[in-house]
Amino acid sequence: MKNIKLTIEYDGKDFNGWQKQPNKLNIQGEIERAISEITGEDIELIASRKNRCRCSCNMPSCKF
Repeated sequence: MKNIKLTIEYDGKDFNGWQKQPNKLNIQGEIERAISEITGEDIELIASRKNRCRCSCNMPSCKF
């Protein structure tokens, strides 16, 4: 299995934090959805850190 590392930056003011939550807009779920659209595969991101609700983050790492 190949791992791909992502380094991302985002403005989290419109999101409910990093981690997936049912029926809430979140960074992890949106990135997973976008990657799945591109690759045609279900993926799960594994992150090196999380952030709080409505925060911005500069260069966290995650992999899938």
